[in-house]
Amino acid sequence: MENTAAHPWTKNYQPGVPAEIELPTESLSAMFERSVAEAGDSPATEFFGKRTSYRELGEQVERAAEGLRRLGVRAGDRVALILPNCPQHVIAFYAVLRLGAVVVEHNPLYTSRELRHQFEDHQARVVIAWDKAAESVRQFPKDMRIDTVVSVNLLEAFPAVKRMALNLPVKKLRASKAALTAPAPGTMAFKDLLKAERIDAAHPRPGVEDLAVIQYTSGTTGRPKGAMLTHFNLYSNALQGEAWMAGARERQEILYAILPMFHAFGMTLYLTFGVKKQGLLVLFPKFDPDLVLQAMKKSPATVYCAVPPIYERTAMAAKAKGVSLRSAKYCISGAMNLPDSVVELWESVSGGLLVEGYGMTESSPVALGNPFHPTRRTGTIGVPFPSTGMKVVDLDDPSIEVAQGEPGELLLKGPQVFAGYWNNPEETAKTLTADGWLRTGDVVTVDAEGFTTIVDRAKELIITGGFNVSPTEVESVLRAHPDVRDAAAFGKALERGREMVVAAVELEPGTELDEEGLREHCRGQLAGYKVPKRIVAIEAMPRSMLGKILRKQVREQVAPGL
Repeated sequence: MENTAAHPWTKNYQPGVPAEIELPTESLSAMFERSVAEAGDSPATEFFGKRTSYRELGEQVERAAEGLRRLGVRAGDRVALILPNCPQHVIAFYAVLRLGAVVVEHNPLYTSRELRHQFEDHQARVVIAWDKAAESVRQFPKDMRIDTVVSVNLLEAFPAVKRMALNLPVKKLRASKAALTAPAPGTMAFKDLLKAERIDAAHPRPGVEDLAVIQYTSGTTGRPKGAMLTHFNLYSNALQGEAWMAGARERQEILYAILPMFHAFGMTLYLTFGVKKQGLLVLFPKFDPDLVLQAMKKSPATVYCAVPPIYERTAMAAKAKGVSLRSAKYCISGAMNLPDSVVELWESVSGGLLVEGYGMTESSPVALGNPFHPTRRTGTIGVPFPSTGMKVVDLDDPSIEVAQGEPGELLLKGPQVFAGYWNNPEETAKTLTADGWLRTGDVVTVDAEGFTTIVDRAKELIITGGFNVSPTEVESVLRAHPDVRDAAAFGKALERGREMVVAAVELEPGTELDEEGLREHCRGQLAGYKVPKRIVAIEAMPRSMLGKILRKQVREQVAPGL
């Protein structure tokens, strides 16, 4: 099922969307510099009402790049970012790329334990971290050799420190701001990074095939692996997104950065596609419907991409407060099933279609989508993007394509498909075929016109709030508790396509289940969204003949009683 203009699914594209894109020949750094030169005084970012122009952003990136160069960052070095959505995240991302170095994105809510595994893998020596996350890095053993932690305080990007936010008398505000914007202990302040001169224009830039980002993912199973995304991969996906949103205009679109930019969807949508379109990125450190509706009054969103629960909460809040969402024309949902009820609710208050798409970190991430056109089909993940091929193969023998309409594993091919896993050739070989097809691990059916429906996950990832949770990781933490002999984690389906993390435990003889105690044990080692919402005790785990726990049987045994 290669993608050509003659393929039946292209007739369902929105008018003006090509079957193939013109592939990039330059790096993301060159793309960014062009946007800065062309957009100039047009706004690039907005953070709690404070705007920064493309010209200002370009200067900050050049100063941060020189600051990092003075810290010893060289082409090919990994630089870790542990940041929420904020202006400093945009600056750091492009400053690292300017040097030909590699951005490694991390969730700022991760515990020190979760971060340590990833750092042991990529071995970054320089870290740019939200000050709340800096302590997690400082807890690493000394032999991890972290040379510099650059601490980011979000207040530095605020338009002003507000008295009500701090609940302090006016006379104490100035002193309080100084204290609150001080760098975390043992770190360098991000604002000091910007005091460097602008980097020499002759300093070498990266090439289009160079590695740009390492994005950690649970992949299709097991511990997180670092997906290697090149400038070519990420730039290609930005161009594919640009082709898909055929009516989007340069310097006219306002993108609400609600999805985290440390996640592949948010990174591509805002940091590459948004910058390529020279749009305004309205940045939110976390989703808050009140903040969203407040921002709508000043800078109404035209591109609003999120997961189904965010669409639902935004629409309900807008209806309750009488705030218009009619500006929102381009709305893509991903990461989890999109219920028809959410589509109907959102489209009743917005100015465009809400369409479902599909992707994974290994595809930069978007590979399929529903058209922004009446040909869209709710309940499906749409059709392949321009320049993207797909085929559906037998679950036991991927060399055999299944018949039309039969379930099989979805395989993808295109310029956005990743270069492999960092330092992990074995997992790369399991995921990328010899001729370049990406094995997604998702079981799908495809109709005669190419519209694709996910019917199952070949692997057993749990998707909660749009994030992947590896059952293996949750289980290993639970097994470390002295009361737990063994554990099995799985996702229980909730209303509106959501899932919650559930764990079943086999207890040591003579112990009793302390559900809250086990959850507290997990909180110390796992991000909050990975902590099981329910933990149940069972007498014995169902196992295969080889002794492997049968998670499906555990789910069937436990889930009905929850």
